[in-house]
Amino acid sequence: MNHWLILTCSIAYLLLLFGIASWVEKLSKRGKSIINNPYIYSLSLAVYCTAWTYYGSVGRATSSGVEFLYIYLGPSLAAPLVFIMLRKIIRISKTQNITSIADFISTRYGKNISLGIVVTVLSIAGVIPYIAIQLKAISESIKTISSVMAVGQAGLNITTTFLIVIGITIFIILFGTRKVDSTEKHEGMMVAIAFESVIKLVSFFIAGIVIVYFLFNGWEDLFVKASKLPKQHAMNELTGENIYFHLFSLMALSIFALLFLPRQFQASVVENVNEQHLKKAVWLFPLYLLLINIFVLPVAVAGSIQFFGKPVSADTYILALPMEMKSTWLTLMVYIGGFSAASSMIIIETIALSTMFSNNIVAPIFFSLTKGKDNLDKGIQDWLKTTRRIGIVLIIVLAYLFETYVAEKFSLVSIGLISFVAVAQFAPSIIAGIYWKRATKFASLASILTGFAIWFYTLVIPSIIDAGYLPHTIIEVGPFGIAILNPTSLFGMGGFDLITNGFMWSIVVNTLVYFGISLVTERSPQEIYQAELFVDVYKLSTSVDNHDFVLNRTSRMVDLETLMLNLLGKEKTAQIFASYEKRHKLELSKIEQAPPHLISLIEKVLSGSIGSATARLMINNIILQKEVGLQEVLRIIKESQEVKASNLELIKESTALNKLTEELRVVNNQLKRMDEVKDEFLYTVTHEIRTPLTSIRALSEILQDNPDLAPSEKEEYLGAVVKETERLSHLITQVLNLERYESGRQKLTKTSFDLNEALLDVINTAESLRKEKGLKWQLAIPSMPNIKGDKDLLMQVVYNLITNAIKFANTTITVQCIVDFDSVVVKVEDDGVGIAADWHDLIFDKFFQAQNQTLKKPEGSGLGLAISKRIIEMHYGQIWVESKEGEGAAFFFKIGLK
Repeated sequence: MNHWLILTCSIAYLLLLFGIASWVEKLSKRGKSIINNPYIYSLSLAVYCTAWTYYGSVGRATSSGVEFLYIYLGPSLAAPLVFIMLRKIIRISKTQNITSIADFISTRYGKNISLGIVVTVLSIAGVIPYIAIQLKAISESIKTISSVMAVGQAGLNITTTFLIVIGITIFIILFGTRKVDSTEKHEGMMVAIAFESVIKLVSFFIAGIVIVYFLFNGWEDLFVKASKLPKQHAMNELTGENIYFHLFSLMALSIFALLFLPRQFQASVVENVNEQHLKKAVWLFPLYLLLINIFVLPVAVAGSIQFFGKPVSADTYILALPMEMKSTWLTLMVYIGGFSAASSMIIIETIALSTMFSNNIVAPIFFSLTKGKDNLDKGIQDWLKTTRRIGIVLIIVLAYLFETYVAEKFSLVSIGLISFVAVAQFAPSIIAGIYWKRATKFASLASILTGFAIWFYTLVIPSIIDAGYLPHTIIEVGPFGIAILNPTSLFGMGGFDLITNGFMWSIVVNTLVYFGISLVTERSPQEIYQAELFVDVYKLSTSVDNHDFVLNRTSRMVDLETLMLNLLGKEKTAQIFASYEKRHKLELSKIEQAPPHLISLIEKVLSGSIGSATARLMINNIILQKEVGLQEVLRIIKESQEVKASNLELIKESTALNKLTEELRVVNNQLKRMDEVKDEFLYTVTHEIRTPLTSIRALSEILQDNPDLAPSEKEEYLGAVVKETERLSHLITQVLNLERYESGRQKLTKTSFDLNEALLDVINTAESLRKEKGLKWQLAIPSMPNIKGDKDLLMQVVYNLITNAIKFANTTITVQCIVDFDSVVVKVEDDGVGIAADWHDLIFDKFFQAQNQTLKKPEGSGLGLAISKRIIEMHYGQIWVESKEGEGAAFFFKIGLK
C-alpha cells in the first residue's frame, strides 16, 4: 500500500479529531456541555485499551493462549469494588482541586513538594516506555501495510511516522493546554477520546467478523484447522510453573493500572464532571472490555493458521490478515482503529504527565527561586502554559527515542506490563492513604522509592541485558557472582516469570516499608489535617474554611490580590472575591489584612493551576503568620489535661453551662430571626391585603354617594368589587397554603401517576387564558415513565409556571419535558421581556415581583413562585430560572422518578 495513502488517511483522521474537539469546545463556550454524560465518561475510560490491546493482545494470545484475558478480567471482576474506591478518590480530588496523581499523593501527605517531584519523575520514567510502544505500534502498522520495504523506503516509513507524531503533538498542545487551571475540563479532547474508543472497538469487531466468517467459514472451521497445527494446545491451556501466581499478578496489576496510570487518573478523576456517572461506568466499562476482546483469540488462531512458517509478527496479525485477503478498505479501517488506540493513549498520558511535570517539578522550583510575590508578573499564565507545552514535547521526544533505540527489541505486552508494575508502586500510598490516618510523608516517600528501586532492578535491568546493553552474566550467575541477587530470581525465589518476580518483590517490600515507617515516624499538623480530609471526606465539609483550626494565617490583601491577578487573571479574581464577599458579607476593599479562611480558599483555587504543594509554597511566601506548631498544640493540650485532672467536677459543670449558654444563644438568635421574618411577612401581607381593600372601599363609596348612577355603571363598579374580593380571597388562601407548607403541616400524598396525562390536563385548564391573550403553545412532551409524587401539588406548580408565562409572553409559551436518567425536568418558557440576572434567586421569595417586566405591576399575589419552590423542595427536587433581559424567561423544575 502506498505511503502517501497511509499518510493521507492518518492526517485526515487527525483533522477529524481536530474538528470534533473544536466543535465541542465551541459548544462548551456557549454553555452546552457534551461530556456531562455517563456514556461519554465510560467511553473515555476505555483509553485503558491501547495499542497493546489492539495489537499486543493478539500476539500474547498466539504465544500464551487465554492468558491475555486476565489483564481485562481483573478490572471487570473487581469493577464494583474499584469504582467504590474511585468514587472516594474523585470526591477527594474535587474537594482539594487535585490535578494529577502526583498532586494527589503530595496533597495527602501534607502537600509535600519533594513527594510530588519524586512521584512525577518516577511516573515519567515508568510510563515513557508505555508511550513508546504506542509509537512502535503506529510505526509497525505502517511498515506492515506498506508491504515489504523496498530499497529507499525505510526512510519514507520513518518520515511518515514522524509526521504523524508531530500531528498528535500539535493536537495535544492545542486542546490540552488551553487553560491554566488543570481542573477545568478538556471537553473537546475528552469527546475526541470517547470517539476514538468507538472507532477502535468497531474496527476490531468488524475485522474479527470478516476474518472468522469470510476468510474462514466460521468458528468451527477456524478451530478445526487450528487443531491440526503443532503445539496449538498452548493457545487454550494455561501451563507453567506457578501459573496461578502469575495470573493473580496480572489481575492485580491491571486493577492498579486502571486506578493509578496517569492517563486513567486523568480520564476517570480529573475529567469527571459527575460522580453519578460511575453508576453507568461500573457495567459499561466491563462490557466494553468484553466486546473488544471477543475476537482476539480467533484472530490469533487465524493468524497462526494463515502465516504458519512465515516471518509475520503475531502482534500484526489483525493487519496482516486483511492484507492477505487483498481488502484495501478493511486494511485501512483496521489501521485507523489501531492508530486511534495508540493516539488516544498518547494524548491523555502526555497531558497527564505534562501537568505533573509543570505543577510538581517546574512550578515549585521556579516559585522557590523567585520567592513568589517579588518576581511575578502578568505573563505567568502564559509561562505556565509554555512549561506544559515544553513538557509535552519533551515527553513525546523521549518516547520517540525510546521507541527508536529500545522498544523494537521487545513485544508490546512485555513493555506494557513493566509500566503496569511501575505505577503499582503508588498503590500503598494511595489506597492506605485514603483509609488510614496514621500514614506519614516519610513512609510514603520511602516506600515509593524502595518499590521503584526493586522495579528497576528486577524488570528494567533484565530488559537492558536482553537488549544487549549489559552483560548477560548478571542473570546467569548474579551480579559479582552473587546468585541470590539475580534480578530474575531475587533472593533465590525461582520458578516465577519476570513480571511476577518483579511485581511480587516490589509491592511486598513497598507495603512493608510504608506501614513500618508510618508506625515509627510522627506527622506534622498539616499531615494530620490532610489525613482527616482524605479519610473522612464524606463526613467533612468541602469548605476550605476548616483550615482555620490548624492554620493561623493572614496576609496583606494587596499581596493576596496581586498573587491572584498574576496567576488567575482579572476576571476570575473578581469572580472569586465577589462570591466570597457575598457569602461572608464582607467588603474586601475595606480591610487590609486577609482573614485565614480567605487565604485557605485562595490556596485551594490556586491548586487547580499550579498544584497543591506549589500553591501552598506560594501562599507561605506572602502570609504573615505560620502554622501553629505540633509541639505548641501538644503543650496546650497537656496543660488543659492537668487542669481537668485537678478541677474535674468544676470543669464538667462549666462545660455543661457553656453548652447550655450556647444552645440558648442559638435559640435566641433563631427566635430573633423568626421575629424579624414574622414582622416582615406581616407587614408585606398587610400591605398586599390593604390594596384590594382600598379598591373595594373606594368603589363602594362611589356607589353609596352616587345612587343615580346608570345601571351599566353600577354593574361595572360591582363587578370590580367582586373581582377585588376574589383577589383578596385568593391572597388569603395563598398565605394560608404557604404557612402550611413552611410549618410542615402539609403532608405529601405520593402516588404513581402519568406525568404526560397530568401535564396535558393542566394545559387544557389554562387554555382559556392562552386564547384570551392570543398566544401559541409549543409543546414537547415525549412518552415518559410514571413518576411518584403528590400529583395535585406538582400540577399546582406547573399551573403556576404556565399562568406566569401567559402573563408575560408575547407570542409563544413552550412546555417541554426531558427525562434525565433517574429524574425528569419540566421546562416552561415564555418569549417576554425576560428577568435580570440579579433577580434569578429573588423571584422565588415571598411577594417578590420583578419591577421592570411591564410598566404596570403584574397581577397576582406574589406567592406563586414561593409556593412552587416549597412544593418542589418537599419532593427533594430543584427549581430555577434561566433568563436574560429581552430574551424571555425559562423556568425549570427537576424531581426524581421514584
